[in-house]
Amino acid sequence: MPIAKEGLREIALATVVLGLLAWGGAWIYWPLAIPFALVWIWVLSFFRDPTRRGTFERGDICSPADGTVTEITHVDDYEPLGGPAIRLGTFLSLFNVHVNRSPCSGTVRSLSYRAGEYLDARHPESGRRNESNTLLIDPDGTMPGPIVVRQVAGFVARRIICNAQANQHLTIGERFGLIKFGSRTELVIPQCDGTEVLVKLGDKVRAGLTVMARQPLPASNMSSPATDDACKVGSQKTGLVTPLRVPL
Repeated sequence: MPIAKEGLREIALATVVLGLLAWGGAWIYWPLAIPFALVWIWVLSFFRDPTRRGTFERGDICSPADGTVTEITHVDDYEPLGGPAIRLGTFLSLFNVHVNRSPCSGTVRSLSYRAGEYLDARHPESGRRNESNTLLIDPDGTMPGPIVVRQVAGFVARRIICNAQANQHLTIGERFGLIKFGSRTELVIPQCDGTEVLVKLGDKVRAGLTVMARQPLPASNMSSPATDDACKVGSQKTGLVTPLRVPL
């Protein structure tokens, strides 16, 4: 299993510390070394970086993270998108792959880091109050946009890594970063007339493989007022809805 290079420092540190503890435990009584060996294996597993090759259709938006869907919220007016939107929150446990991947093919318009608190990633206020990094992506072709991906730190996770840069083009499913040791990732898409959410609360998703939503697209490959009109029609049907969450 490939290992994310961003975790090499932690793996080296764990190897030294846990190796010494295991050696000391084994010197006294060999079974005492087993727990330290298991923790070392877990550290390796945490930074695994599996190869992902998903198959997608036009309009598909894939999950940016591995984990459990814990929020599906319809927002009446989401400022970064300039209109109604759907926010999909995914909780990453300590046993999930923590590599983040692009939900669509497009160009990174901007990145915005915000310092904050370190509430548990399952806390209802974690998305608003925790340390976070936000990518604004302009999708290729006629897909409505922009699309927002937010990396949100958790109680244990206190290191957000984002390798993407402004004006960089990302392919759907392409890795762009990682959050260390438990976290939350949010995907925010425009709410248009015909937008489909293909996951439900409690679903397990995988970055670069699971299609979370699908946007309606006009037949033309060129942007047209029809796309904007579809989003305007959708906004007339969308009100502010209380966030739906699932306890873990």
